[in-house]
Amino acid sequence: MNATCPICEGEVEIAADVMAGELVECPDCGSELEITSIDPLTVEEAPEVEEDWGE
Repeated sequence: MNATCPICEGEVEIAADVMAGELVECPDCGSELEITSIDPLTVEEAPEVEEDWGE
């Protein structure tokens, strides 16, 4: 399966057994993307992990 990177519009190859919530990396721009839906296949820029300062 293939998806389009929402950042650079490059083609991202997605494994057939991927699950919603998994992270993939765009080979063109290096952005971390999150699989938000399987049917239809959609990807969005993954949110940055924020420091929780021990909370």
